[in-house]
Amino acid sequence: MTIQFLNEKKKPKQSVSPSKLLFTGLDNAGKTTIIHGIQREFSKIAFLKPTRGAQRRIFEFMGREIAEWDLGGQISYRISYLKNPGKYFDDTEITVYVIDVQNRVRLPEAISYLKDVVNRFKSLEIAPPIYVFLHKYDPALRRNALNEMKNLEVEIKDKIKSTVDYKEIFYYTTSIYDLPSIIKAMSEILLSLYPKSELIDKTILEFGKKTYSDGIVLLDDNSLIVGSYYKDEETKNLLTASTPYFLTLNDSFVFTEVQPERQHEENHMVVQRYGRNFIFKQLTFKEGMNPYYVLMLKKDTHINKEEIETFANLLKEILYS
Repeated sequence: MTIQFLNEKKKPKQSVSPSKLLFTGLDNAGKTTIIHGIQREFSKIAFLKPTRGAQRRIFEFMGREIAEWDLGGQISYRISYLKNPGKYFDDTEITVYVIDVQNRVRLPEAISYLKDVVNRFKSLEIAPPIYVFLHKYDPALRRNALNEMKNLEVEIKDKIKSTVDYKEIFYYTTSIYDLPSIIKAMSEILLSLYPKSELIDKTILEFGKKTYSDGIVLLDDNSLIVGSYYKDEETKNLLTASTPYFLTLNDSFVFTEVQPERQHEENHMVVQRYGRNFIFKQLTFKEGMNPYYVLMLKKDTHINKEEIETFANLLKEILYS
């Protein structure tokens, strides 16, 4: 490894408020389904009821707390949010605005409400980036009606551009039936908050070269990609498509409790898919903390204990320093 850390006197950590991540949009757009999909709580999705009011959850990403607000989209709740913007919208750092692309009748209503949300941001003098998820963009639609969906995508973006006066609006096409599309979107959005991400990618690149890996993905327990290295586009597509499979497979196993100092020797699986070797390994950096996972694509199945230990220690230093 060529990455080194300078020995500096550590300053006492100051209390940092959680970063506020706001999910909003109309009712039945799929906001809560996206959240459950990321958490791999698929059994709950079939029995979901409309979200009542504002549901909040605190989770950790890269050693920092994220306050996730899921705002129910029924009209009575939307009126309440708009009347009390300081309670619901203030301090927002990231907004995910979800639009159901299959419900064309409600598209004007969805865009109108987006305009209302933006106006409340302006009244609060905040300007969080807004990530519009063109949701329920299902694989079946990509296969059978791709041109029609592409035209609809352009139409929605043009309508938002002409209706909503806001600088930072970005777009993703997502579907719960294409979980990698949600993982990719949420990972990129949250990584934009953290300058540490470049150092993590560099660490993974060094580890990938040292271990002769074609690609590596580092995931947290919320299915989010923390860092990655890909030899080529084919490798990227294979690993991205495979992350939900391995996380779900991992959830179905019960690993024996392993001491932190020995965990680099255990908790991994090797699976052959598409004629390649996938190595999936659990990393625990701190006792009592949720684990991270490394998914590697290699020609061989060898893992060197010292190399993985050095890699894990570097990641721990970056994430928790």
